[in-house]
Amino acid sequence: MSFHAVFHRLAERELIDAAEYFEHESAGLGVAFLAEVERCVADIAAFPRGGTEVGASVRRRLVRRFPYAVLYSVKPDHIRVLAIMNVRRRPGYWVERE
Repeated sequence: MSFHAVFHRLAERELIDAAEYFEHESAGLGVAFLAEVERCVADIAAFPRGGTEVGASVRRRLVRRFPYAVLYSVKPDHIRVLAIMNVRRRPGYWVERE
């Protein structure tokens, strides 16, 4: 069974901000970042329990090629993406998100 992903509004903002940053750094890099996050989220949807547990109901999956992780929780009928987190900054800022 494959789940669909629902993004927390702040996770969606983090995704856009990071893509814009990478695109500003090098043309095409933002698009590559979005593609890697999309691949990561697709993997999570296919194998929701595959991420590393980082809390009681939160899991983490690293994004390839970029210092980012997708933090998510598994709901009965979907995956809730809580954060698109830069792993080098403020590690617990997302904890209050649901």
